[in-house]
Amino acid sequence: MAPKVLSFFTDFFVYETAKSVVVKSWTVGIINRVVQLLIILYFICWVFMHEKGHQLRDTGIESAVMTKVKGLGNFSNRVMDVADYVVPSQGASVFSVITKMVITANQTQGRCPETDNKFKCSTDAQCIEKLGSHLGNGIITGTCLNNNVTNGTTGWCEIEGWCPAEDDKINVMAMKEVENFTIFIKNSIRFPQFNVTRGNFPSSLNHSYIQNCTNDPVNNPFCPVFKVGDILRSVNQSLDSITDNGGEIGININWKCNLDYDVENCKPKYFFTRLDAAFEHNTVSKGYNFRFAKYYQSEDGTEYRTLHKAFAIRFEIIVSGNAGKFNAVPFLINLVTAFTSVGLATVLCDIILLNFHKGADEYKAKKFEEVSGIVSQSGNNIPYQGSQASIKALEKTTNDSGTFSIGQQE
Repeated sequence: MAPKVLSFFTDFFVYETAKSVVVKSWTVGIINRVVQLLIILYFICWVFMHEKGHQLRDTGIESAVMTKVKGLGNFSNRVMDVADYVVPSQGASVFSVITKMVITANQTQGRCPETDNKFKCSTDAQCIEKLGSHLGNGIITGTCLNNNVTNGTTGWCEIEGWCPAEDDKINVMAMKEVENFTIFIKNSIRFPQFNVTRGNFPSSLNHSYIQNCTNDPVNNPFCPVFKVGDILRSVNQSLDSITDNGGEIGININWKCNLDYDVENCKPKYFFTRLDAAFEHNTVSKGYNFRFAKYYQSEDGTEYRTLHKAFAIRFEIIVSGNAGKFNAVPFLINLVTAFTSVGLATVLCDIILLNFHKGADEYKAKKFEEVSGIVSQSGNNIPYQGSQASIKALEKTTNDSGTFSIGQQE
């Protein structure tokens, strides 16, 4: 036990120093230089092509969005303006343009037949099974209301709620004029780290220009007015399909700014996506719709409402971006990292020489050598086990301390 403990301390308190061995091998030399070159090229691409590591970056973008829709449409022989079809009306970053509505007028609280086909019946027993159900237009009472009790014609279960019940299966024509509606977008952003504030259109634009322009990526890239038809075409969406069933469209405003240049070059780019594309071919829950009601009261105090089931195009404006500026500290850190990484080539070449090269034993003998703490006056060192006299002819000592050259082996 004692010798093992002594051996542990003896092996622990040793000093290792690098020893340079020059290996004249075409194969290993080429591998070494190729690996070093690849590491350097990777660093250049990382820094200059992707603009990472040499810039101080700010991804904490602050944003505010204001929108305004314009256009007139025709629905059920009525002229519709923005107050009729835009929800909500405050001009937020998320809003809906109603394209079709199923209207159920003059509803009052009471009892009436359900209109959903799930609640068809011929006997009370069939309705009793659904007693208390909240899945239809009202609460099922358990009574079956037949159209003709004498001949057993199928009827509907009775509900308690707003009557008459909504029938959303009726065919209603959509408002096709939505294609020509326009959306005005006012977006201001700020990069707090650099205290840079920008807007999505320059202050030089006058009122007349904004009133008449339409955004075009080539001819009018900074016009803040977007035509709904152009947006739908950019995402390959059918006007008939999206106006009939509704849908969700994303308007992406992307700010990517290099603040090493003039801040006036910090300008947005617009992209459009169909946000509900994953459900486009579903047979259930397809498109986008919602309900809202308008309430009023008669002179006798009876409360009425008009229920609207609205099919709409829901627009969501998404603002993203980042800004960057040259910074010496991350650049130097990456530079040092790159040159340090060049040493990986040496590690790879050592693995090849020590394990796969035909002169592996010779390389080991030259690379690893043990020297005692006491050097004899004659300077004759005891070579590391594995050093052989047979390789003396290939060994060339140099004036550099500890440097050996192994001759061409290939």
